[in-house]
Amino acid sequence: MAQEKLRKEETLAMRNRLIGQSCRLFYSEDPVKIVRARGQYLFDENGKRYLDCISNVQHVGHCHPAITKAAAAQMDVLNTNSRFLHDNIVLYADRLAATLPQKLCVFYFVNSGSEANDLALRLARQYTQHEDVVVLDHAYHGHLMSLIDISPYKFRKLAGQKEWVHVAPLPDTYRGIYREDHPDPGQAYADTVKDLIEDVHKKGRKISAFFAESLPSVGGQIILPQEYFPKVAEYVRSAGGVFVADEVQTGFGRVGHHFWAFQLQGDDFCPDIVTMGKPMGNGHPLACVATTAEIAGAFTANGVEYFNTFGGTPVSCAIGLAVLDVIVEEDLRGNAVRVGAHLKDLLTKLKARHEIIGDVRGVGLFLGIELVTDREKKTPATEADQICVSTDGPWENVLKFKPPMCFGMENAELVVQCIDRILTVLQFNIYTKTFNVNFTNNNRKIHV
Repeated sequence: MAQEKLRKEETLAMRNRLIGQSCRLFYSEDPVKIVRARGQYLFDENGKRYLDCISNVQHVGHCHPAITKAAAAQMDVLNTNSRFLHDNIVLYADRLAATLPQKLCVFYFVNSGSEANDLALRLARQYTQHEDVVVLDHAYHGHLMSLIDISPYKFRKLAGQKEWVHVAPLPDTYRGIYREDHPDPGQAYADTVKDLIEDVHKKGRKISAFFAESLPSVGGQIILPQEYFPKVAEYVRSAGGVFVADEVQTGFGRVGHHFWAFQLQGDDFCPDIVTMGKPMGNGHPLACVATTAEIAGAFTANGVEYFNTFGGTPVSCAIGLAVLDVIVEEDLRGNAVRVGAHLKDLLTKLKARHEIIGDVRGVGLFLGIELVTDREKKTPATEADQICVSTDGPWENVLKFKPPMCFGMENAELVVQCIDRILTVLQFNIYTKTFNVNFTNNNRKIHV
């Protein structure tokens, strides 16, 4: 039976009636109804094409034929849970292991970044037998209750900070407590974690883990200062804790020269646990935790089986393997280097034309533009009025770019042309959160 096609107004009315209102839409005043996609493009019900600049989940491009082919082929043969012996899960784990430091050699497959981070928290606590967690200010690690508790971005709007959660300053060298002019911001920010751990010990408590996104995204597309992670890891391990790198937003080659963003902190740095998610399945729910044999052994020793119904199924792992193949075959890391550098250069030149652009930062295809009303004071530009990009950061004034990795040079140029035009015409009036301006270029609309 053919699926009934609804008019946009009918779809919106049914959504408002049937779907929880806390599940929000992009462009809520006039939502875009997307009915198909390919590569870095989305198409609405009228065939209008939109350039997608934020869908980092569709890592190698929307509806990539190699991914859909791999999924359909495996689904046509077998899709059971991981309690049955099967090649795909071990072949996929082996491929992932080849991208990571040697000691990260044990894998647990789950369905989402939230599940991965929740499991990482369990692993850390089981291994250390400690409870407390250190996180960065403005961090977001997932929607489960355990993760809301360690996500200042969320818990400050809800029940508040738990006594076992300790918040370290965000290492933001643009507007943080230690800035670009500091002689060693990495060490200075790491020392704030050291001081925090000492305060925790004075209270008679012990640290189980330090959790951090390898590049904080919700915090404002932050590029961490060099040597920050290695020094923090030193302090955390000395306190009996473990270092957890959250790669849910940034892994799988988005930063270009490295497969994982934590590798930006040096070839010798290795976390104790790495979580991954969003881009792994190119839209299919697939996530993972990688850790050491020692930590995994402690988790096994508790005597309680870990089982995830849909984690690591043959279909999920076939999709994961196909994603890894496409990253290599289409040189998407190289593309992230080339296109990311071009986009960053164009945005930096745009900064010279528009006083509202306070900072342009990023690496590969992980970029941000911080908007300010006063460059010297770095006053966040929070009063909005129309541009076309999603925002992040404590004041929702950082335009974020995390497009599919197939994003091209011409796409970068179009984005910058449109932002330039909007900032010029609107005289720096910017709309907060998700901006929706129906500006088009050759009948193409941008969804950033």
